[in-house]
Formats: sequence, C-alpha cells, structure tokens
Amino acid sequence: MRRRYMDAIALVQRFGKPDIFLTMTCNPSWPEIKQHLLSTDETQNRPDLVSRVFRGKVEELKADILKKKIFGKVAAFMYTIEFQKRGLPHTHFLIILTGEYKLLAPESYDKFVCAELPDCNNEEHLYSRVLQHMMHGPCGDLNPTNSCMGKRGLCKFNYPKDFAEQTSKGKNSYPIYRRRSTCKLVHIREQYLDNSWVVPYNPYLLCKFDCHMNIEVCCDIKFVKYIYKYICKGHDKIAFCIHNNEEIDEIKEYRSARWVTPPEAAWRLFGFAISEITLTVYHLQLHLEGQQFVFFKSSETVNRILNNPMIRKTMLTEFFAMNRTNEHAIAMQLLYKEFPEHFVWSPGYRTWTRR
Repeated sequence: MRRRYMDAIALVQRFGKPDIFLTMTCNPSWPEIKQHLLSTDETQNRPDLVSRVFRGKVEELKADILKKKIFGKVAAFMYTIEFQKRGLPHTHFLIILTGEYKLLAPESYDKFVCAELPDCNNEEHLYSRVLQHMMHGPCGDLNPTNSCMGKRGLCKFNYPKDFAEQTSKGKNSYPIYRRRSTCKLVHIREQYLDNSWVVPYNPYLLCKFDCHMNIEVCCDIKFVKYIYKYICKGHDKIAFCIHNNEEIDEIKEYRSARWVTPPEAAWRLFGFAISEITLTVYHLQLHLEGQQFVFFKSSETVNRILNNPMIRKTMLTEFFAMNRTNEHAIAMQLLYKEFPEHFVWSPGYRTWTRR
C-alpha cells in the first residue's frame, strides 16, 4: 500500500494535484443482479454475482471518464476497490485533468457537481435517484445514534451543511457547494430533510449508474496528501483473542488478521484488479556505491559471478555511464527521474536506449 501511495504522489509531482475525487458504491438492487437471482434467493447469498456486476460498472465508468471524457481530457488517474464490512464493494477514483480542463474557479465546479435537490416536476428521474442514494443521515439531533456520529456528538462528515447562495473554495477542504435555502423538504427515513443534507453528486453519472455516486472537487493542494492516504489505506484489519479454560496469556492469544468479506473473496478469486494507476509509474533503482542487489542462479560458481561485468550494472550505474558517454544524454542534462521519459531500460542487455 505504501508503494501504491508513493506512485500516486509521483503522479501529483508530474501532473499536479487531482481535480476530481469520485466514489461509487455498489447498488444491490441493480437489475443486472436482480434478474439473475432465484425467486427464493437474496443478494447477500451471491457474492460472485455482486463482484462481477460491480466490476462491469467500474469498467463502464472508466470508459466514460477516459474515452467519452465527460470531465475533459484526463492526464492521469488512479482508482482502488474497497469492501465495506457488511460486504458491498465501492471504488474511489482520483482524476487529474490536463491543463486546459483544470477546474480552477468555483464557477467551473458547478458544471460537474450539484448539492441541491432537483426539480421534482422537470427532473423526475434525477429527483428519485437523489432521494434514494444521495441524502445523508439523518443524524445529529434528528438521530443521535446514526453510524456517522462521533464521540463528541457531531457528524464526522459535518452534516447538515450550511446553506450557500453560490459555490466557493473551502479552506483546506472540499469546496463549499451551492446549497440554497429553498424551504423544499423531502421525507427521508422518518424525517424531513432539505438541501443541507444532500451529498454532492454528478447528475449524469447518478442517473446512468443508479447508485451512490459522490463527487468532490479537489480545490486545495493541502488536501492532496490526505486524499491519497485515504484511498491507499489498504484492507480492513481486525484484532481478536482466543480464550481457553487454562491460564490466560494475553501475548500468545493475541491475533491480528484481515477482515475479508465474501464479495472481496470472490473478487480476488476471479483475479480482478484491486487498483489501477495510469500513467504507469516507472520504479527506478536506488543504492549506494557498490551496494547494488546482485541476482544469480544457484548453480553458478563464485568466480563466474565475480567475473561477470553485466551483474554489476543497474539502472543507476548505467544512468551515470550514459551521462558520461552518450551524446544525447549529455546534451539533455536530465535528472534521474526525468531519464525514463527519453530513454528505455532494457533488462536483458542491462542498458538504457533512446526512445
């Protein structure tokens, strides 16, 4: 997970901060799932079906982002798949747009993100999806026992949100989206809620995928490190202990294990990718002088290993050699991290060649 986190930070160093943070959660009522269930079956009994359908939805979302360019031309992106403790999978996308499509002003946020109830008469389909998937809570005074409530009696997602007549940049956080006080109320989970309870969404994606589809604009570079750590935090873990009738030894009985739900088990059995990052991050070898790793076959003799000049060559040593002998490398004066943009490493010949 740490390596994946460092790869993601490398994208930020090359292309800048991400522009969009997108979360999609599996909907167990999708028709693709329901139509393949027996009349006596339930969704939680078919983790294989849930995993296969959700993967198809993720691939379709990728096509919308990369090929249809619904947010604009993408410079780089990454996503990870996670599984809630009750089993439903969800995915986090971080999208970095090219320069001409960067979301630089609050006015541009409103093109992709909405945080208000739609018109129930003119947008009936969207209205029903928002009520079904994008209303938070209720929590706080309306429901103090909701799962989002922290120890201090406050919602950890800061709902209900304050009303705002127009979108503006937030401080070290997501933007403050437009949430006008329209006095429009909807009846959700035995309470009446307004715009302050709406989770930010994209109307097109919400209507198309019919599931919880939270979208946020990353407007502050200070928030980037937290976001990447959040989506690269890895799988859930659990600590437990086993007791018997004999004397309790807390050290011996302590166990640390992974929390694996049936959909995650099915996902891994099918061999589906847990994460993806594009563009590819090239991992460069680093070592002190004379302390590079050496790989050899167990059948080789020590003298043959010591007399083999190829075994000492690494990406780093050949980078220095190229900057001494290759006219193109000398002329370009590249840093080590910039070198793979113009040269390709050949593992077989253990040398750099011009792209």
